[in-house]
Amino acid sequence: MQNLEILLIGGGGREHALARALCRSPKVRRVHVAPGNGGTDGDLEGRVVNAPLAADDLDGLLAFARARAIDLTVVGPEAPLVAGVVDRWTEVGLRCFGPTAAAARLEGSKAFAKDFMRRHGIPTAESGTFTTVGPAEAWIDAAPFPVVVKASGLAAGKGVLLPETKDAAKVAVRAMLEGGAFGGAGAEVVVEERLVGEEVSLLALCDGETAVCLPPARDHKRIGDGDTGPNTGGMGAFAPTPALDPETRARVERDVIQRTVDGMRADGSPFSGVLYAGLMLTADGPKVLEYNCRFGDPEAQVLLPLLESDPLEALQACVDGRLSATRLTISTDCAATVVLASAGYPGKYAKGVTIEGIPQAEAAAHTTVFHAGTRRTTSGWQTHGGRVLAVTGRGPDLDAALKRAYAGVEQIRFEGAQYRRDIGRATGGGR
Repeated sequence: MQNLEILLIGGGGREHALARALCRSPKVRRVHVAPGNGGTDGDLEGRVVNAPLAADDLDGLLAFARARAIDLTVVGPEAPLVAGVVDRWTEVGLRCFGPTAAAARLEGSKAFAKDFMRRHGIPTAESGTFTTVGPAEAWIDAAPFPVVVKASGLAAGKGVLLPETKDAAKVAVRAMLEGGAFGGAGAEVVVEERLVGEEVSLLALCDGETAVCLPPARDHKRIGDGDTGPNTGGMGAFAPTPALDPETRARVERDVIQRTVDGMRADGSPFSGVLYAGLMLTADGPKVLEYNCRFGDPEAQVLLPLLESDPLEALQACVDGRLSATRLTISTDCAATVVLASAGYPGKYAKGVTIEGIPQAEAAAHTTVFHAGTRRTTSGWQTHGGRVLAVTGRGPDLDAALKRAYAGVEQIRFEGAQYRRDIGRATGGGR
């Protein structure tokens, strides 16, 4: 089938990367991005266009998909998946890439995910789940290790707190359970052992039975160089990371990825879409920090450029349950992306700041600039979010990819722009 119309739900850098990847397929006529951003607004000579619909407006999105005879809907962010977008599309005979609401609980509820991992023997940190303060504080007091406090529900990547003391951990628990921090997402908390080691993101395309892993990536979550400051949605990434050697990768694919797919199928909630395992490579072996049920952001900005197969064919194979018969070709290159963020992010930040240098970055530095928090005006682009742009470089090795990415960053200017200068270099951390 040719001249396909695609609906892509979301409006960040991940969605811009997905839109450009999908347009590499000769079968795609147009990608409608809802709501999109300044970069997806008429990108690729109009093959990518914005649709003025919010990512959580499932009624409006469904009406749009039916009216436009959309051939495939691709869901970028987690919230619509947890809300059941795939279920609703399937009920009316529309094709949608992503897990059902039942399968998306792996991300939508950290409490569900921890229980699932315990039942299926998937390595993860020791933890307890709580809805009241007293038992949580008792667990913290008894824990023989430093702890992490996590909002169980969706908190836009910011619901993980890393207290330095037990008293600080108790304050975090009270803030969530009694103070309303993170709203409903923090009405249930997971307190767990703080794992130490090197982080790795391993993403796999899944069709309910088969899982095919993409190159292992590393995402830098902290705002500051040296992995300092508060967590963000991600300040940069690179792939593949050498931290996951072939032997350890095979172990993770077997004991984490495939075991998760098999467990979800056995539990009656087959997982189709992107399964993202956030891992910590500890002294005791790899352990799962968390699951995501979609492409990561900014991991998508380094993984999708390395996918040399037809991206549309790969996603359709997941929807149709024929991934085992589909061959994916992955480049042996490396890719790195550096996020430029607004001043003040991840706290309060201004919007409407003029951005300059994007064409120069793509032309002179041979990079790809993916838009996230931008808005297009008659005179150019302005900032419209916390994470504004992701500048991706590709090369035969990590040094070459990083050199190109940072050369692109140097071409771009907007007042107050902040970015990390050690993407691909910082390796420590714990969470």
